[in-house]
Amino acid sequence: MTDNAGDVNDKAAVLRALHQGRAAEDPLVLPGPWDAASARVFADAGFAALATPSAGISAALGYPDGQGTPVAEMFAAVGRITRAVDVPVSADMEAGYGLPAKEFVERLLEAGAVGCNLEDSDPLSKRLNDPQRQADWLAEVRAAAGAALVINARVDTYLRGEDRTTATAVERGRLYAAAGADCVYPILAPPTQLAALAAGIGLPLNALCKPGGPAPRELGVMGATRITFGGGLHQQSLDTLTSLAEGLRR
Repeated sequence: MTDNAGDVNDKAAVLRALHQGRAAEDPLVLPGPWDAASARVFADAGFAALATPSAGISAALGYPDGQGTPVAEMFAAVGRITRAVDVPVSADMEAGYGLPAKEFVERLLEAGAVGCNLEDSDPLSKRLNDPQRQADWLAEVRAAAGAALVINARVDTYLRGEDRTTATAVERGRLYAAAGADCVYPILAPPTQLAALAAGIGLPLNALCKPGGPAPRELGVMGATRITFGGGLHQQSLDTLTSLAEGLRR
């Protein structure tokens, strides 16, 4: 965990800079650790920063995704990950766990994270939040954090919305950019729409890399600046462990 504001700001500045000036074929790839051990594996492999997945952490702790993990346990898990590595860590904090912006930021910085992913739909109702209300919440987070957090604003229109057009995602993304987001994450956007989304929103774009889909480099060429994996890497590790367990059983 970071012990002073200077260290937090330094790591946030590093993470923010990693999003800038990247060649299309060299997007920022952020593996998703679910515990301290997996974080060390990714950091030791040479990745410049990490981005925790709520799904992977929740599964590792025995809870369902969608804010099913008690908030104190989620922050504690993030803290164990940040203490295990020297590289900047962004944390998937779902919809903010219902915390006031100031408390949310204080607890996240206390856990040592210098970035966060915040989604714009309700994990329980599965409905999209009002975009202006979401923008206001993001603005409150930005005001409380200053430059100490790199905010990745997730747009859930392709996941939850009835209108899954580029125009709708761009409209939300622009609102979130104006509220102070550093990058925008239109989760499950078709890769062919990434270039139009990036151009329309005007911020670095986060894309989800899924098994069987385009590789990180391909997503970068298609318009993404930042690549994350959701709970995919955790699931792949479980698949490997399942094979190992079956072999042991035999």
